[in-house]
Amino acid sequence: MDRILIAAGSDKHISALIGQLKEIFPGVKFSSVSTGREARRTVSEQDFDMLIVNCPLPDENGIDLAEFTCSSSDAMCVLLVKAENSDIIADKVEDYGAMVISKPLNRELFYRAMRFTAAARKRMLGIRSENIKLQKKLEEIRLVNRAKLALMQYLGFTEQQAHRYIEKQAMDLRCTKLEVSRKVIKMYEV
Repeated sequence: MDRILIAAGSDKHISALIGQLKEIFPGVKFSSVSTGREARRTVSEQDFDMLIVNCPLPDENGIDLAEFTCSSSDAMCVLLVKAENSDIIADKVEDYGAMVISKPLNRELFYRAMRFTAAARKRMLGIRSENIKLQKKLEEIRLVNRAKLALMQYLGFTEQQAHRYIEKQAMDLRCTKLEVSRKVIKMYEV
C-alpha cells in the first residue's frame, strides 16, 4: 500500500481514521476529502490503492461513490457504515467489489479488514496483470494466424510451410514472430 484516500464529512473522523491506519500501514501517504464530489475528482486525477469512505458524506450516502471508484480505478473501496445499515449497503456494493465495515469500529476487526483488503488488492492486480499478458498473447496468435492465412492464400503455402516461414524469418531477421506477421500482413493485405 502506497496511497490511501479517506472521504469523511469531518476533520475529527479523518484524523481518527488516519491514526488507526498509520498503525496498520506505516509509511503510507494519506489524502483526505470531505465530499463525494471531491472524492470522485481526486480518484479520477490520481492513483490510490484504497478509498475509505466514512458514510454518509455531506452530499451522498457513499454507494454511488463506491460504484464509481471500483469501476473507474484500481483502488479498493471500503465503506464504513452504521451497523443497522451495513447489510443493506453491503448488498448494494459487494457486486462492485467494495467492502463494508459496520460502525462503531472494532479495532481488531478494522485491522483485519484492512489487511484483508490490501491482500485482495494485490491478488486483483496480479490477476489483472496475467489477464493483460494473456490478451497480448491471444492478439499475437491472431496476427500470426492471419499472416499464415495470407501466405497460404497468396503464395500457395500449406499451413506448416507458412508457420515454418514465419519462424525462420523471425530467426533470420532477429525479430519476433509478431513483427514478421505484421510485415506479411502489410505486404499481402491492403
